[in-house]
Formats: sequence, C-alpha cells, structure tokens
Amino acid sequence: MAFTPLNALNSFLAVARRRGFAAAARDLGVSTSALSQSVRQLEARLGVTLLTRTTRTVALTDAGQRLLENAGPAVDQALESLKTVSARPGEVTGRVRLSVPAAAVALVARLLPAFVARHPKVEVEVQTENRFVNIVAEGYDAGVRLTEAIERDMVQVRLAPPGRFVVAAAPSYLARRGAPRRPEDLLQHDCIGIRTSREGARYAWELERGRRVWRVPVQGRVTTNDTELMRLLAEEGVGLFYTFEPLITEPLRRGTLRVVLEPYAAAVPGFFLYFPSRSQVSPAFRAFVDVARALRVQAGAGAR
Repeated sequence: MAFTPLNALNSFLAVARRRGFAAAARDLGVSTSALSQSVRQLEARLGVTLLTRTTRTVALTDAGQRLLENAGPAVDQALESLKTVSARPGEVTGRVRLSVPAAAVALVARLLPAFVARHPKVEVEVQTENRFVNIVAEGYDAGVRLTEAIERDMVQVRLAPPGRFVVAAAPSYLARRGAPRRPEDLLQHDCIGIRTSREGARYAWELERGRRVWRVPVQGRVTTNDTELMRLLAEEGVGLFYTFEPLITEPLRRGTLRVVLEPYAAAVPGFFLYFPSRSQVSPAFRAFVDVARALRVQAGAGAR
C-alpha cells in the first residue's frame, strides 16, 4: 500500500470505526500489517499518536477522536462523490449506513424492501446496537432512536406512531408468582434485566401514571441486551419482560404473553430516523429519507 496522506487517512478512519485492525483490513481488502504500517506513517507525518494499541484492543487518543469526528464525514462525502461519476443520469449509487436499536429492527425491515427495490445500486449497512452511538464520529449516515434520546440539533423523520413500553409475562409465570399490581411490586419478582452495554448498569424500568414516574431497579437471574432473547425467555416463563408493545403484538394475540401493570405503561412518541442538520447529505441517503417519508405518508401518519 503506497503511502499518501489521503490513503492513510482512510485507513485510520476504518480502524477507528471498527476499533480494530483485522476487521478494518477485511473491509479495505488489505493485509493487517499493511494497514498498521499506513496508520503509523500517518501518525509519524502528523507527529501525534492517534491510536492506543494493546494486544486485545484499539482505542482512540484525544487527537484520534478529533480527527475521526472532523475528517470522517468529509472523506465519506468525497468517496460518495467518486461513486456517482460512473452513474447514469438519474441513477442513485452509494452506500447508506444506519445505527438501529434492537427494538426498531422491525421498522427498518419494513422500510428496506421498498428502498432496495427503488434504488438497486445503493448498498445499505445496518448495525444493531442498543448503546447510544455518536453517528457522526462512527461514520453513520443516520440512526434510529426514540425521540427523547435524540439531540435537539438533529433532523428527525418519524418512522413509527406513538406507542407504549409495557411489562409482560407468560401465563405460566403469572400462575406461579402472581401478577404485580403496583410498580413497587416488581422488586419482588424475577425480571429479565436489560443492559445496553458491557460497562453500563442495568436499565431501570420506567413506568408512569398521570404525572408520576417510576424508575424501578428490577432484579433477576438473566440480563441481556437482545430483545428477541428477552421475549423468548419471557414466553418460557423465566420472568417479567419490559418491551415496546408493538414488538409483542403476535405473542399477545396468541396468548403466550400477557401485559401486566397496564395502567402504568409508559407512553413514548415513537421511533425516529435522525441525522445531523449541518451534514452534507449524500444522494444515496437523501433517497433513503425520501422513501422513509413517502412510506409514512402512505401509512397516514405523516412525517416530521
């Protein structure tokens, strides 16, 4: 790999986003040693250390974090522009990268078939992550989150109508342990815990009634960040389950799950696609937003 500043910069960005050399090398189609040499040459040229390397992990230094946040979007835009040169007039090419929590995967799954059918030359990459992601620093075009988790300076496009977060359980669990009547009762039950990252604390279940809000630090024998695993365990009677209600429509219809504490279900405005208001939007991502808005209008829920 011949050294040029831009070539080395792209190498660094790949490693920074992947947090590792092996995965970045696979993405770029080069050897790990060549990629490492390119990044070291960039560090030498700049006179700063961009990455802290150990035998197991790669972390960004402060200088590396600044370079990722400042240069990443510009390099992505330049690479996107190169792809459009060979496109026929009116044809959209490029790539769209999305960060999506597990609770919103079903929403994206309903959107993608229409998009890929309309724009077959666009690649779509979806990363399912429950942690809060810096979409600019990590090179995503957009994320999907509940609106209260989105920074105010982001553009938001509604993907789903308002809904509720509910507590549910299998009939077998309720027959064995009884149903909680008040939020405080959850402390006496086996609850399937939620941890959004390896370092984070367990998520406290949020319930509400009127103006009062409860954040209950539930306990249980199983903790996970996988929404599907939570549902399967709940249906097997392992414990109570906290989830976005539209995700369990079918288990509720079948009767394998029942909602409890319904008067305390927490209402949320819904999930939104979001992206920086000051970013230069690529043609591929602009097409994706257009499809998202069109599908919302067709569903009669409008767009934001």
